[in-house]
Formats: sequence, structure tokens, C-alpha cells
Amino acid sequence: MPRAILCVLDSFGIGGAEDAARFGDAGSDTLGHIAQACAAGGGDRPGLRSGLLRLPNMDRLGLGAAARLSTGREVPGLNFSGPPEGLWGYATETSKGKDTPSGHWEIAGVPVRFDWGYFPETIPTFPKDLIVAIVAEAGLPGILGDKHASGTEIIAELGEEHIRTGRPIFYTSADSVLQIAAHEVHFGLDRLYDLCAVARRHVDALNIGRVIARPFVGETAAGFVRTANRRDYSVLPPEPTLLDRLTAVGRSVIGVGKIGDIFAHQGVTTVLKGAGNDELFDAMLRAMDQVGDGDLVFTNLIDFDSLYGHRRDVPGYAAALERFDARLPELLGRLKDGDLLILTADHGCDPTWRGTDHTREHVPVLGTGPGIAGRGIGGRQTYADIGETVAQHLGIEPGPHGTSFLAA
Repeated sequence: MPRAILCVLDSFGIGGAEDAARFGDAGSDTLGHIAQACAAGGGDRPGLRSGLLRLPNMDRLGLGAAARLSTGREVPGLNFSGPPEGLWGYATETSKGKDTPSGHWEIAGVPVRFDWGYFPETIPTFPKDLIVAIVAEAGLPGILGDKHASGTEIIAELGEEHIRTGRPIFYTSADSVLQIAAHEVHFGLDRLYDLCAVARRHVDALNIGRVIARPFVGETAAGFVRTANRRDYSVLPPEPTLLDRLTAVGRSVIGVGKIGDIFAHQGVTTVLKGAGNDELFDAMLRAMDQVGDGDLVFTNLIDFDSLYGHRRDVPGYAAALERFDARLPELLGRLKDGDLLILTADHGCDPTWRGTDHTREHVPVLGTGPGIAGRGIGGRQTYADIGETVAQHLGIEPGPHGTSFLAA
């Protein structure tokens, strides 16, 4: 019986989706704009990288071909001359949001058909009665922030006052999310987690997708650093996902990175964490050594989104892509006969785009494994096709959404 490895390069879009204009994202293209900036010298950073974007391993699998199919344009630096060696194409999101849970749930076979709740771009942003209730139940002296903000910027702005007053920092973004930042030592990591659990209960009525604990360390604004102890408190998916369907028939699902949090730890049998893409990549390799026939390794590589997309850091994003591509042979070398590897993304986050929000884009779908012949799979009309492909590969019953792109 085969295994499956599903790896999400968080935010790695390859061109604006058909409904991008509805999200203010018409013309966005995470891969294309990074590659264009690199070709023009805007992706250079001394000691980090320079020149054209170089992704030869993903290009060999079909990344360049998928991007051309998505946008109709060539991608500078992606010039593999032979026929792609993997399954290649792109997928379009049908969920109503462009957030992390929506993208991952749809990949796992459950598109989000409802509207999430969001907080307005006002100051204060959170309803007064919500904050009063959370403060009272958690025994807080009050809160700081109460606005839309970049996570790193608001910690630099308010971190010292937080340490001095004991008031945690509440903020949000264009996603359906309440984020709470607090110092791991001065406030306490467990106390932050308990606070987020309280907040999760109170935002349920507002249909907020996630409450995120954002712990940090350091003593001054110049030295504050967010740690790897982030924790997401998500609502449950509205239907059984691919993960649920696998565990229901006795299969193992190892979630690497924030996969467990995204699915509210439902359908995930083992969680492996890591600080940054390299540690998460290592954890994915360890997971491949642990799973057996019929099992799934589901990985999220977060740095593309959190460190580079949201921060609009083109050289950093380019370097992270090149680092992943350089390590891809390690992953390919761990594949056994019958294995299927799929590389994809959950949304875009074009670092050349205005603002700091995700962008509504097509995502790449690249598949490979021993004995799998390269061919185009076209433009898939839902991310759920990815989950149904994994379901077919692992020999479980199909779900109600999506169609496998494997040969019948």
C-alpha cells in the first residue's frame, strides 16, 4: 500500500485567480513578481542571494510550465527545456476566503462555503463587550493594541509597555483572526495559551476562524523576537476532511508545522514542530521515516508567508524558495516505490503587492513519485482535487468535493 506526502509552501501563489479582482488582487503573482524583481536586480541582497531566481528542481517537475499555464507569461529564470518530469498544473480556490484555514481545509477536501467574521479596520477594532468579557474571565489588567497591525511592528511598538503593565497585545489583520502577543517570561507562555483558549470561546459567536498565540522574548524593542511557540486555536472544519477519513479507517496522519492547529487537532495522529522552514523540512523527513503503508505526511512550511510574504521581503522570499528547491532532492530521495509527493500552496502573498495581506491566486500543483510519469493536469477548479487525489492514491473512499487527477 502506498504513502502520500503533501507539502504546502505557505503563500506560494503563481498568478491571480479568476476572482482576484473581488479581493483587490487582480494582477497579483507571487512567483512571477519575485522572479521579475530578481531579474531586474530587486531580489539581490548581499550575503543572501543575487541574480535570476533559480529553482531548477521544481522547474524540472513542472513549476515553470504550471506558471505559464496560470498566467500565459514566462517566468524569468525558469527555463527547463525538456518535458516536465512530474504531474504539473495549478488549482483555483473556491472557498470564500483567502486565509490559511480555508486554503488548507479545501486542500483536504472541504471547501469553505460560508463567510468568516472579520474585524473592521478601525481603532479600536474589537467590540467593547468582547474585550470586557475576555479581560474579566482571564483576570487581566486590560489590553494593548486593539487594531490591525503587523505582528513584528506591534511588538516593537508596544512590547516594552506590555512588560511594564502586564497587559497583553491584541491585534488582527485582514484575515478572520484575533492575535494575542505576550512575553514568554514576563507574562508566561502557559498563561498566554490559557488566555487564547478563553478568547477562542468568546469569538465563536462572531465566526472568527482563528485565535493565535504570538509569544516573544527579548527585553527592549530592538531585541524582541517572536518564538517558535506560536499556537493557533481554530474552529473545526464543517465536514470530515481527508485527515478525518484517513484516521477513521486506521491510518496515521503526521502533521508537520502548524497543520495540527489548522485542523483543530482533529484527524492528526502525530504533530511534529520546528522553528522555521529548515527545521520543518527536517521534521518532514523524520515523519517519512515514521509512517507506514497507507499513511499521510502533511506539512506546512510557514516562513514563505510569515517572514517574507507579509513583510514584503522579495529577496528573503526568493532565497527561501531557492533554499527549499536546493533541499528538494533530499525529499525526493526518501520516496519509496508507490509513494506520491504533492507540492502546493494555500493562497498567495505577493511580496510586491500593496498592503501586507494574502493575495487571491492560483497555486501550483506538482506531483511526483517512483513510477509516476510526467504530464499536465491542467487548471483544477478546486483545491479539493488535491485531497481527492491523495484519497485515491491511499485507497480510501472518495469524498463529496473534488476529483482526483490520477489516472483511473
